[in-house]
Amino acid sequence: MIPRSQRRKFFFTFTLMTIVGWVVGGIVSIAVETAITERLVPKLTPGTQELWYMWGTYTSLSIFALIFAADQAIAIRRYVSGWLWLLATGFGWMVSTKVSDTWIDYIWGFAESLNRELSVEEAIILGIASTSAYIFSGIWIGFCQWLVLRRYAQNPWWWIFMNSFAFLLISFLLWLLSLVQTSISEVYRDQVYYLGEQGLTALILSVIPAIALCRLKKRGSS
Repeated sequence: MIPRSQRRKFFFTFTLMTIVGWVVGGIVSIAVETAITERLVPKLTPGTQELWYMWGTYTSLSIFALIFAADQAIAIRRYVSGWLWLLATGFGWMVSTKVSDTWIDYIWGFAESLNRELSVEEAIILGIASTSAYIFSGIWIGFCQWLVLRRYAQNPWWWIFMNSFAFLLISFLLWLLSLVQTSISEVYRDQVYYLGEQGLTALILSVIPAIALCRLKKRGSS
């Protein structure tokens, strides 16, 4: 789908724009949610405040998803419809995040309902279950993007699982990072882990799709 002569440039452009979208989307969404929560919400009626605390996360999530998707759309718009990619990626990201959060909350809510300390085996099983919920939620993003890609690429069915593969790789790398964080000074440990987590996530979510897009064949080509 991406001409061979343009793949290197596309790879770096898509990777850069995705990382920028991740960083800018995160900063803007957090800033907007914080501003509304601290400045506007206290002036609202109790009933309206309750609605915000129930549904306000959708606002920040929507802002992040749209910025993240828009940056990718800018990079890919020469090869597929930028607007369709923006809508598919933005909507897919929102659904994926909420599905993942719901399942993870349910899993750990079940753990809390036991009203006892978990055994090592139980903690490992629940940890694997919550990680699996995160990994498989990527199918929602892949499916939404596949709806766009099937108009332009040959047999892109495997794309449905591409984001889940990226989430699997992210989970593995974050597990490795957690193993070495004890060697980091306690003063900086949380900051280093957070920056490492965000950096690895942004890098994987940009590099893996960029490589995958370069592997797709244009519809109608031999």
